[in-house]
Amino acid sequence: MRLGVPADGGPAAAGRGPEAAERDDAVGQILADALGRAVSATSAYGGMVYLPSQDHRTLVLSTVVGVPLPLLSAFRRVPVAAPLPVAESYRSNHTVLLSGAEETMRRFPRLSVGMPYAFAFASAPLTSADLVLGVLCVLWPSDDAGPPPGARRRLRAEAHRLADRLAPYGETLAAVDQPTAVQLPPPSGPATRVGVFDWDIPGRTLTVDEDLCDILDIPPGAFDGRPSTLLDRLAPEDVPLLRQAVRRTARDGVPFARRARVRDVRGGHRTVELRGRTVGDGTHLLVVVLDDSAGSAAVAAVERLRDGVFALDTDGRIVYANRTAEMLLQARRDELIGRHPWSVLPWLADPAYEDRYRAAMLSRQPTAFLACRPPDHWLAFSLYPDAHGVTGRVVASFEPGEAPAGLPEAPPPTRASLGATYHLLQLASALTEAVTVREVCDTVTEQILPGYGGQEIAIYLAQAGRMHLVGQTGYQDGFLDRFEATPLRARLPGTETLSTGAPLFFETPGQLQAAYPGIPQDEMCAWAFLPLIASGQAVGSCILGFDRPRTFTAEDRVQLTALGGLIAQALERARLYDAEFALARGLQQALLPHRLPEVTGVGIAARYLPGTRGMEIGGDWYDAIATPYGLCLVIGDVEGHNVGAAATMGQLRSAVRAFASGGSPPAEVLVRTNHLLVDLDPGLLASCCLIHLDPAEGRAYGVRAGHLPPLLRLPDGSAEVVDLEGGPLLGVDRSAQYPTTRFLLPAGAVLALYTDGLVESPAISIDEGIEHLRAALAHVVPATLDRLAERLVARARRSTQRLDDIALLLVRRG
Repeated sequence: MRLGVPADGGPAAAGRGPEAAERDDAVGQILADALGRAVSATSAYGGMVYLPSQDHRTLVLSTVVGVPLPLLSAFRRVPVAAPLPVAESYRSNHTVLLSGAEETMRRFPRLSVGMPYAFAFASAPLTSADLVLGVLCVLWPSDDAGPPPGARRRLRAEAHRLADRLAPYGETLAAVDQPTAVQLPPPSGPATRVGVFDWDIPGRTLTVDEDLCDILDIPPGAFDGRPSTLLDRLAPEDVPLLRQAVRRTARDGVPFARRARVRDVRGGHRTVELRGRTVGDGTHLLVVVLDDSAGSAAVAAVERLRDGVFALDTDGRIVYANRTAEMLLQARRDELIGRHPWSVLPWLADPAYEDRYRAAMLSRQPTAFLACRPPDHWLAFSLYPDAHGVTGRVVASFEPGEAPAGLPEAPPPTRASLGATYHLLQLASALTEAVTVREVCDTVTEQILPGYGGQEIAIYLAQAGRMHLVGQTGYQDGFLDRFEATPLRARLPGTETLSTGAPLFFETPGQLQAAYPGIPQDEMCAWAFLPLIASGQAVGSCILGFDRPRTFTAEDRVQLTALGGLIAQALERARLYDAEFALARGLQQALLPHRLPEVTGVGIAARYLPGTRGMEIGGDWYDAIATPYGLCLVIGDVEGHNVGAAATMGQLRSAVRAFASGGSPPAEVLVRTNHLLVDLDPGLLASCCLIHLDPAEGRAYGVRAGHLPPLLRLPDGSAEVVDLEGGPLLGVDRSAQYPTTRFLLPAGAVLALYTDGLVESPAISIDEGIEHLRAALAHVVPATLDRLAERLVARARRSTQRLDDIALLLVRRG
């Protein structure tokens, strides 16, 4: 985990000095310590910490404990906008608790798609001074009781404690792609103890360390340095051979290894191994003593069992198999160790068997299944998981030829990746939420590369007979420039896969060069070129690159071809959206004021921020109208976020401007505007607040139509809500009336008009939001009105999850 480094490892990652590295190490240790403490405090079996990416649009898995990283590959990067519990905690600043699989499926179906297992889950935001620094998550086994009592409270307490420790790093906190895996302490003491002694041969003295004293049951500091004292701790019958080995090593310099039994204080024996060699000028003998008696005894006991016993590490690789397991699996130990069972044993290659391991590790519940070793040997497997891996048991279940009816036949050998299958499902789910072409490309990149082990991806769209790059990651700077605007008729794999509609797969660089002589290549060694075709229309192509030769199995080819179809449909939908968005945004920008009037004795500043989700357009508007009768200040909000809302907003703004410029009093302006909206009948309602100000005297007359009240900052620095009487929303009742409220704007005072997007959020009520804005207006004292406006919208500007657009209009008198 590194801080302040872009998640794409960009230029900011280079040239980091020792101070930055020291800070990174310190924060990494804070996260590791806090995560282990949170898991222990909540009685969980594992946990994760997510930190925001540099642009705060994505949450990146930073630290994990008790959960195998491969099982989390689909969720290493979580868009802040995603409907996932981690993202919701970050957005809402609230703790999310899921008691089990049923609640997870109901509330967060996308999480169930990517991790379809039974577990309980909680995520808590790391909040410091209203800034969410990340998210802390823990997992429990799923059962009827749900998470332990009080676990939610303890998780929040640990999250607050971690946030306080991270607070000094503030908004510089960011993580890169590679997470840190923290190892939980073993359930018991170490199975192997190691001690060392240095034998000064001429001086006939020994120097021993504390670990050796522990092995020999000698109290610390009680060893007298004599070789005979050490030899007295050994079984007498083992001493002669040990002496011979030591003398030969001292004389010839040949290292020795010898086993001997140590007598313990209870009268028993433990076998240790001694390994020694001369050092320096040959006058010293350095000996390492290994006491693995507990582990050796355990292995010997397991080897004597008639059942097959094996162990998997947290990544699912075999780390031990006894002799019976070798016989039942029909594989030698050296073939099994260090490999996944489903990769070394073809008859276990069906994804269903890997899924059993995943289910055991994430649910922390024992699981069992039957598998058929060809031709007809049925074996029963049992898996017993904990935080350190899985202990497995395998026994013969049926005699050959006696497999019961109804059990499935042995699946054919495949190389299907269950992780890739889940990524396919995850991508399909995520693409339903991606709206723009940019979001589709980001989603594809985040899901495909981890799922298929690729290092590069490029997405091209076909436009006006040429190919145009719309998204890429992993390529060297400038490598793809030569392919930009390539004609569709060019003989390149990226264009031919689109024109023929058939995917192209190259498993080695030689295959690609043979098919396309002279084509530029980078350091990749295998490629998949996928046509993107939606509803029979050519959309573009997607290129995946792999940094080593790869065999594309029939399963791989089917999955990748299906991915191309999913991506094409999403891109086609996104292109239509982008076209509508460009039209709507242009309409909206054209309808907002291009400049504010200059009025003697009055300063005016305004800000408009579009929403960052959905169509990103809305009906918020503001205006300042200089008339012969004074200054008219207007702010309003038409419901909805689409072209219709923007069009209605333009009509209302024009109407208000016309009525106000003609000298109509504020109440009459709203009455006539309300009549217009009712007559137009667009099916939309609108709120509005209008203030008529006499700049010279400071007299103000205000009316409201369902809009939020303005705020007033007085010259003494205090701020208050202006209590304007209100009427109904525009468009509700043609006969509605709007009472006028008179108030004074003293010299030096600031009046703030705003829309609800500035004060409303899922985390707080609108009244609390207004109070926060009032407090900010009172305490922020910048030099200019423009800077004040910028400060008031600064927090909203940083947010990537604004559901609504924001308009702010400030007026300072004098």
